[in-house]
Amino acid sequence: MAHTCVHWFRKGLRLHDNPALMAALRDCKELYPVFILDPHLHNNTCVGINRWRFLVGALKDLDCSLRGLNSRLFVVRGKPEEVFPELFDRWKVTKLTYEYDTEPYSLSRDKTVATLAKEHGVEVIYKISHTLYDTERIIEENSGKAPLTYNRMQVIVKTLGPPKRPVPAPTIEDMQGAMTPCSENHEKKYGIPTLEELGQDAAALGEEQFPGGEQEALRRLDKHMKRTGWVCSFEKPQTSPNSLSPSTTVLSPYVTFGCLSARTFWWRLAEVYQGKKHSSPPVSLHGQLLWREFFYTASVGISNFNKMEGNPVCTQVDWDTNPEYLAAWREARTGFPFIDAIMTQLRQEGWIHHLARHAVACFLTRGDLWISWEEGQKVFEELLLDGDWALNAGNWQWLSASAFFHQYFRVYSPVAFGKKTDKNGDYIKKYLPLLKKFPAEYIYEPWKAPRSVQQAAGCIVGKDYPQPIAKHEVISKKNIQRMKLAYAKRSGDSAESANKSPVKRQGTKRKAPSVVDMLKKKDRRK
Repeated sequence: MAHTCVHWFRKGLRLHDNPALMAALRDCKELYPVFILDPHLHNNTCVGINRWRFLVGALKDLDCSLRGLNSRLFVVRGKPEEVFPELFDRWKVTKLTYEYDTEPYSLSRDKTVATLAKEHGVEVIYKISHTLYDTERIIEENSGKAPLTYNRMQVIVKTLGPPKRPVPAPTIEDMQGAMTPCSENHEKKYGIPTLEELGQDAAALGEEQFPGGEQEALRRLDKHMKRTGWVCSFEKPQTSPNSLSPSTTVLSPYVTFGCLSARTFWWRLAEVYQGKKHSSPPVSLHGQLLWREFFYTASVGISNFNKMEGNPVCTQVDWDTNPEYLAAWREARTGFPFIDAIMTQLRQEGWIHHLARHAVACFLTRGDLWISWEEGQKVFEELLLDGDWALNAGNWQWLSASAFFHQYFRVYSPVAFGKKTDKNGDYIKKYLPLLKKFPAEYIYEPWKAPRSVQQAAGCIVGKDYPQPIAKHEVISKKNIQRMKLAYAKRSGDSAESANKSPVKRQGTKRKAPSVVDMLKKKDRRK
């Protein structure tokens, strides 16, 4: 039977390694590639302008690639559960395909849409291609629990073998027989929105450092893979948080939006590594992709993963509520130039180096301001191009020493840390030009500069640039004691619950899957 198919693009905004799209093309007479602007995900409260620009670029690129295959992208506005019944009827759809998504909202949404599809007699097919592995399979292999250490994760994936190889992008031959009906008013009805239509002020944007789209992703991947020596010797901790141009690949936004397949990235790296001496996980580039997998798996296996309360692996901490401190941090007004420069780069460009993320996250939480990691998580989700639900939640828990990482006494200095790789403060001068005339000895601590130096630099601390929001050397010691108490309370609670029950607490074990569940999983892995 020849089908009328809708392929629903969500994160996998690409043609390469898109097994769900290839499934749509099997026995297909009409193909409707659809992207839905879902108000739950695509709204101005939680999506910053740089993310909007990246998404619009990715959609334009996708539409351009589809045109090359005599097809088009249909951008539809509305809630998926309201949009689909109408599309099913209007286009007489018989098959719906999409890439599997592990986020709680996505799972709930997809369940609703699958029920609606069944009611309309529409077959639903989904495939795993956003992660290297099936995260549920990793949990099964680990006795029904998410691995809580990177080492354990490595042991599990070793038993699973390397990730599946990516599937090629569809060709004109693959599209034969699959027509995309396109009306004259397509642009008006299903066109890609402009930033203005999305309520954004495009004039406020700076130069686009990282244009969205699959073609740009593959171009950047090719460029980096040609640097074979750099790829083989890459060690993430040895890269610089405050270099004037990125010292890492900056492929993360492309993987987040699915413009670049993680499996394609993995296998291209494997080709470069072949027969050569190279760095290993966790610090290598393969190691970075496994970190992503680690947090994705944790987010599936741990309940309330993006919250402190109700999260079984997260230390319960009595964080302060301080809107003034939070706003100063978010708006780059802390009075610590290294911290403020990082937050300025984040707002302007939508990307900061991972060690820069470490510095500002530690400063907001356990280091200085004692504000909940959940508040930082919201800001990163809005501003980061690579703001990814699972990675964002996992890394904030790690950096606040709430879960995964427990050496809470290791605190980043908002002064000394930046000096290690940028003594002259060139990074600060770039993002805080107000301070550019300060000599190197005061650029990280302008409040220590004599009044005459401040006047010569044209910037008076306390008037033109803020006084430091906290005394780091005092407050960081106090906060270490507060963390120590939170950890002691956690140990006491664990001991108490262990005494109450003969079963040692090891996280929640999954119930054994039914035969129907197993068949579904088998189909998903095909």
